[in-house]
Amino acid sequence: MELRVKRAPRIDIEISVPGDKSISHRAVIIAALSNGVCTVHGFLPSEDCMHTVNAMRALGIKIEQPEPATLIVHGKKRVLTPPKSEINCGNSGTTMRLLAGLLAGQTFESRLVADAGLSKRPMERVIAPLRQMGANIVAEGPEETPPLRIQGGSLRGIRYRPPVASAQVKGALLLAGLFAKGKTTVIEPMPTRNHLEMMFDY
Repeated sequence: MELRVKRAPRIDIEISVPGDKSISHRAVIIAALSNGVCTVHGFLPSEDCMHTVNAMRALGIKIEQPEPATLIVHGKKRVLTPPKSEINCGNSGTTMRLLAGLLAGQTFESRLVADAGLSKRPMERVIAPLRQMGANIVAEGPEETPPLRIQGGSLRGIRYRPPVASAQVKGALLLAGLFAKGKTTVIEPMPTRNHLEMMFDY
């Protein structure tokens, strides 16, 4: 079979590239912890990222979405309110792991639930170091699987070397460290995404 490829005419268009999922999750959380109003552009309105948005809303954060890729987050300077019901993370492991760290240092109890798929995934890698910080976390499923019941309380900073590199575990510990006494240090076996650290610096 013979194929002939003809040169196409000039293409002159503009396209919008979807936002990054990892950055979107973290941007919502950091904006919620800020002191004032933050506008997040380039947000990825995927199902996973919207679980993080809805979780922060459940924790008392006002979040507006004038456009699919734009969020206006009204930060409350690290002040979260107890959720009125369990927080549904859907199939978003990022949402569950980051929230586990965030909620571990609060003054209230919360419960993170997931869909059937995420409920089969062990959370031991994030639960274990958070417990070293003093977190009271109970995995209600078998073999440290969700749901997670988190009784917020006093945390202490730790120096932790994760056995496996994980940006989500690192992020959970750093978020917990915001509410801990003392310094929290994570020494990675190899570099992972540093979006959260860059947002801290900003």
